[in-house]
Amino acid sequence: MFNYKVFVAELIGTFALVFVGAAAGLYNSGLLAIALAHGLTWAVFAYAFGHISGTHINPAVTFGLALNGTVKWIEALVYWVAQFAGAVLAAFALNAVVSLVNAEAFSAAQTTGVLTEQFPYYALAIEALLTFFLVNTVLHTAVSGKGGPLAGWAMGTTLAIAILAGGPLTGASLNPARTFGPAVV
Repeated sequence: MFNYKVFVAELIGTFALVFVGAAAGLYNSGLLAIALAHGLTWAVFAYAFGHISGTHINPAVTFGLALNGTVKWIEALVYWVAQFAGAVLAAFALNAVVSLVNAEAFSAAQTTGVLTEQFPYYALAIEALLTFFLVNTVLHTAVSGKGGPLAGWAMGTTLAIAILAGGPLTGASLNPARTFGPAVV
């Protein structure tokens, strides 16, 4: 059954993650700022919407939870539509604002690194490994309940650390919606 609250929570959360995360990377703010923008956004929205949708805001997380049986596959479709829609809307909104100042600046919102062009298979392997770390953290903190009130911070911190580690190599998207939204624009 369609749950509009889950849809809205995932749409808003993914919108925020893509808008804030991509905006942080537009004007050479540095890897730490980009990592913190993504990690803190996810942590904050985990507390804001965790009780509604679990705050996946990442199709890879939803996929992991569907494989785990935490989310039914039909429910995962609702999550995915909301996540990709939120990412595309965020990319359009950010591009609209940024293009007022510099029409070329939005190209920096893409998630690419030194490996993505010349060594795409290595980039894919690194993205898969870092995404595994992220999904594993979600499963062992938020889903299991063992993270308690710190689960949101554990997830956000894992995302930030993964971006610090993989950002220069792959862009460290770790999130198909984060990559898809800016690519559409």
